[in-house]
Amino acid sequence: MREILHVEKLSAGYGQAMVLHDIGFSLGEGRSLALLGRNGVGKTTLVNSLIGVTRRTAGTIRLGGADVTGFGPEKRARAGIGWVPQERNIFRSLTVLENLTAVARPGPWTPARVFTMFPRLGERRGNMGDQLSGGEQQMLAIGRALVLNPKLLLLDEPTEGLAPIIVEELLKALRDIFRAEGLAAIIVEQHARKILKITDDALILERGRVVHRAASAALVEDADTLQGFLGVARAAA
Repeated sequence: MREILHVEKLSAGYGQAMVLHDIGFSLGEGRSLALLGRNGVGKTTLVNSLIGVTRRTAGTIRLGGADVTGFGPEKRARAGIGWVPQERNIFRSLTVLENLTAVARPGPWTPARVFTMFPRLGERRGNMGDQLSGGEQQMLAIGRALVLNPKLLLLDEPTEGLAPIIVEELLKALRDIFRAEGLAAIIVEQHARKILKITDDALILERGRVVHRAASAALVEDADTLQGFLGVARAAA
């Protein structure tokens, strides 16, 4: 299995404040990683460090075998990193279709394929971004990242603030996306049990350090670790 992402001894933060300390992990082609931890432990900072908007003090980041440590955000995007931020960052004054075609790059993910993955967007392709519901905006944000045809997809709290029925629809779509064309993905999510069911592996952060690594299937059954690091209650019998 080809390695898509390799992070080694990464320390980073904002200004003089260091948030991440000696982070190291790798992610293979077609593998999905749940990035877990309590609020404020550095999950979003790690995603921001991968896209290149934090201050790095040590470590390296390699994408598809190439060293991208010194790249800025735009160059990292061109190298193959797709990002879905918490804020979604869609173009609200453009239509759904225009949002997709404005950023699309050649590859298997096209606007038409996004509409197949998210039929709601296909039905609203002529609607402006600000005419969409929160769930539809999130689908569009994911679609915009996909039509960049990235090697690595980063998603930061994609289900935050969405109705439960939309969350289930979105998680099903993400599970299918994670298994398509060898796309590697990292997803930050507060709902640990739900995201562990659709990812391959998991990484838990605490105080800016990696404190636990496991296969997602193993972690979802590890009640002591979930409770100890994440405060997740034991599953009902």
